[in-house]
Amino acid sequence: MRIIDELKDAKTIALGGHIRPDGDCVGSVMGLYLYLKKEMPAAEIDVYLSKPAEIFNCIAHIEDVKSEFNTDKIYDAFIVLDCSEERLGEATPIYRKARKKINIDHHVSNPGSGDVSVVEPKRSSTAELLYEMMNPDLIDEEIATALYIGIVHDTGVMRYSNTSPRTLQIVAELIKFGFDFSKIVEETFFEKTYLQTQIMGRAVLESVRFLGDRCIVSMVSRRMMDFYRVTPKDLDGIVNHLQSVKGVDCAIFMYETGTLEYKVSMRSNGKVDVASIAMKFGGGGHVRAAGCTMNGTYHDNINNLSIEIAEQLSHTD
Repeated sequence: MRIIDELKDAKTIALGGHIRPDGDCVGSVMGLYLYLKKEMPAAEIDVYLSKPAEIFNCIAHIEDVKSEFNTDKIYDAFIVLDCSEERLGEATPIYRKARKKINIDHHVSNPGSGDVSVVEPKRSSTAELLYEMMNPDLIDEEIATALYIGIVHDTGVMRYSNTSPRTLQIVAELIKFGFDFSKIVEETFFEKTYLQTQIMGRAVLESVRFLGDRCIVSMVSRRMMDFYRVTPKDLDGIVNHLQSVKGVDCAIFMYETGTLEYKVSMRSNGKVDVASIAMKFGGGGHVRAAGCTMNGTYHDNINNLSIEIAEQLSHTD
């Protein structure tokens, strides 16, 4: 399917992704935005996203992103990328008013939401899926850069098991456009500020292993975030670092978002299906990478997660 097939009569189009947009979300939304600007130059196209992290400023026209969601405008089409309707956040009312709703995603936990849903869990990323839906003759360096960022971030620079031969073929096609792909990897994926390094060190220092050392967990409180003067965007990468500990099958990282409320991220080496666990608590994701929001004390949340993880690990022994 070509994305243009679903937009032939649309004169106004909105694009959106999930709250706290990660690399695949930002890369996918901006990649499609840049692409549609070329394929549909007469259409009015708007992007609605929570303000992306500064590391994504290398993406062309990132300044066009609208982070204010108060609008009565009714779009001919609204395309939700890298999530289902439930994770759109403040953009949800705009999506619901649209005349046509399109959902493009690769998360196994997404049942599809919209008049048209394209959800392919075997894809490494939404950016990879989008590449297949575009006319390759219209892809340029700016579009390729955005899609490359999406793929890089959701594959862990092609280290995760969701990387397929087709993923690598697409990456090869993208880097032919000549952008500095090694600089993009360094600056958007690996490079950390001093404060990010400090809070990561604190989180690792206070981490705890449990379930026979097969799991590891760490938490950052609101007070700790205020002390280090960091935001949720500065916490990216902590859960991946925890997962890299030898002998760990499942890593959990959570940070406090409100009174008795925590944002939870989970990573697995494949022995634990963290997506199925996240779904039980209202979240979702991939088999090896998922998240949710949980209410209760930190210890209560860990206990609840432990029950689910232990059940799965018992079948791997």
